[in-house]
Amino acid sequence: MGFRGHSAVVTAVTLAGAMALAASDSSAQDRVRWKMQSAFSGNLVHLGTSGVRFTENIERVSGGNFEIKFYEPGALVPALECFDAASKGSVEACWTTPGYHTGKIPALAFFTSVPFGPSYGEFFAWKKFHGGDDLKNELYAQHGLYSIDVFAIGPETSGWFRQEVTSLDQLKGLKMRFFGLGAQVMQKLGVSTQLLAGADIYPALERGVIDATEFSMPTIDIELGFYQVAKNNYYPGWHQQTSVSELLMNKAAWEALPDQYKAMIELGAGESIHHTYAETEAMNPGAMNQMLAEYDVTNRRWTDEELAAFEKAWLEVLAEESAKDPVFKKVADSYLAWRKEYKTWGDAQALKATYQTQ
Repeated sequence: MGFRGHSAVVTAVTLAGAMALAASDSSAQDRVRWKMQSAFSGNLVHLGTSGVRFTENIERVSGGNFEIKFYEPGALVPALECFDAASKGSVEACWTTPGYHTGKIPALAFFTSVPFGPSYGEFFAWKKFHGGDDLKNELYAQHGLYSIDVFAIGPETSGWFRQEVTSLDQLKGLKMRFFGLGAQVMQKLGVSTQLLAGADIYPALERGVIDATEFSMPTIDIELGFYQVAKNNYYPGWHQQTSVSELLMNKAAWEALPDQYKAMIELGAGESIHHTYAETEAMNPGAMNQMLAEYDVTNRRWTDEELAAFEKAWLEVLAEESAKDPVFKKVADSYLAWRKEYKTWGDAQALKATYQTQ
């Protein structure tokens, strides 16, 4: 019995060691390290801080086994050129927005924001339940990419101008940084637009390379210092009422993840969308008041006639781009069909301004 007992102990110890080794090997196999290039500085409120927070949440939930390393704009590739890097697999992911890739696929602009577009709820209803995100990933798949929405921000302002705009005729010949489909609207009105990354805007504005700019909202624009050069800030943000950004991933890298890690990204993305949208709405009233009180900014509102002119130009852009680009038309038709369906519900729930202020 002593011999057999000794054998049993040896066997148990050997088995335990084997199991520990197997567990160690499994743990090692499950350790994943990703590079994530950001289009936004890590300290830029909402846009960049959300990316840092997302990576910290993933590391926290995974117990450190899944690391997504945040890289500042330009650290690996230029801020607006991550599409190719992720497609080729030189980075696994980008913290970016679909509207930055319209040079590759113009229709991608729809998935960030649309001029005179929907509120947060209506926009996500289209994206999540009425085919929007399916169309987005159908386009990305052709380039070896996969995208998940990861943050959303509330309405933006529609531009910083050195002088008050008393007539839209003043826009003709103006050089202005502008984003997405809204840029095409401004071009219709005679503006010469260019797309610049956030960190590049202030130097261009200060040196006169551009005459005016739009970028985001009071909290963000204060940090970027536009008010130091241009004192007239225009509302409403007709071009971006809701803006949604993405984790753009190399499709093969995404598909190679263990299902548990895919779930971490999916659930972390949902939490980040909720957090960032609420954060922008919580912080912007105070930031707007700060600009008025401390920075001598004049907030101005486009007239109803001017907004009608912007909308007319947008409808022309929509028709022209749909006529010449079947992919653009396919996405536009899906988006417009949902807006038409939603309208009955949306109109029924609309409150008059009188009630909104009570």
